[in-house]
Amino acid sequence: MTTSKPSLARRWLWALVPLLLLIVLVAVLVRFGPLGVFIKAFPPVEELTIDRVSLAPGKMAIHVTNGGPQPVTVAQVMVDQAYWEFSMQPGHTVPRLGQAIITLPYPWVEGETHHLKLVSSTGLTFEHTIEVATATPTVDARYLATFTLLGIYVGVIPVLLGLLWFPFLRQLDQRWIAFFLSLTAGLLLFLGVEAVHDALEAAGTLPPAFQGVGLVLVGLVVTVLILVAVSRRVTSGADAAQRRLAIAFLIALGIGLHNLGEGLAIGAAYSLGKIALGTFLVLGFTIHNTTEGLGIVAPIARDRPAVRTLALLGVLAGVPTILGSWIGGLNYSPVLATLFLAVGAGAIFQVVYELLKLMLGERPPLGYQVAGFTAGLLVMYVTGLFVAA
Repeated sequence: MTTSKPSLARRWLWALVPLLLLIVLVAVLVRFGPLGVFIKAFPPVEELTIDRVSLAPGKMAIHVTNGGPQPVTVAQVMVDQAYWEFSMQPGHTVPRLGQAIITLPYPWVEGETHHLKLVSSTGLTFEHTIEVATATPTVDARYLATFTLLGIYVGVIPVLLGLLWFPFLRQLDQRWIAFFLSLTAGLLLFLGVEAVHDALEAAGTLPPAFQGVGLVLVGLVVTVLILVAVSRRVTSGADAAQRRLAIAFLIALGIGLHNLGEGLAIGAAYSLGKIALGTFLVLGFTIHNTTEGLGIVAPIARDRPAVRTLALLGVLAGVPTILGSWIGGLNYSPVLATLFLAVGAGAIFQVVYELLKLMLGERPPLGYQVAGFTAGLLVMYVTGLFVAA
């Protein structure tokens, strides 16, 4: 006795029936059920986030996002306890997850503090403080060149300096190669935890509707899964030298994604006048990020990669800093900042996993591994103090 397989149309019908019923249920609840009663019985829940304020001579532009469950209508704008006329694009009512720009003439003073307050049509207020007023830079060739140089100083040069340790590593025996592989794992683990912290910090600035912590989780986990799949495909059937080279490229990619998020944050801070581009800051990032180049070449210390390969590794790890600084400086988005930082963390954690597999497979002396891993954590912590300074 044979049974016929269900037709394709019938299978899709059974897949869609629960979704259609769910849509009907939600519509009924909103129109007639408890949800509709709650909406009518209680005052509206409004949530408006002020993302940033752009300043030009005699003018303010307030960028807002509605992260609440209902539309928000902006009725009044106060600056330093006084009401001011304003215009709003695309309209005075901001829909859920919508964005708008509020523009008003105001004689702000360079270097002073100004307090903003938005008043909705229901009387709720949303406040923001400009700690130090400074004109928002205009986008021109000099502006782009500034971000390019910033990315080169912070990301490209330090990584290339770190690659210069390759001749030194080639002269070491197997025990010390194991030490520096473990040191690399410690460096990357520190970077990964730092990236998670930065991502969660950026997530805290998002409107509630964007679910910042959830966005961090999605970016981190999806990145790990994608890179695991890529790693298995690249290393399948490869010999030991090819696997080591693949791990070096994965390390460069992970560091590059991390530097993309770092550049995004730096570019945004500079464009908003919140960062001092002084000698100590650039010097601190240079010292901190130079160790990344060491981590890239450690897996291939016993091999003979071409100079072109080493240069490509440096570009892959360092150039994303420039791209991130452009994005942050031209059109900063807290959502993108959170996502990029989470992606960078996920990439780094996946690389640490691949590196640990390589180390355990070669069975080096445990003492050198422990010492190297500890040294990697300490190096990143100590060089991080220069950045904080």
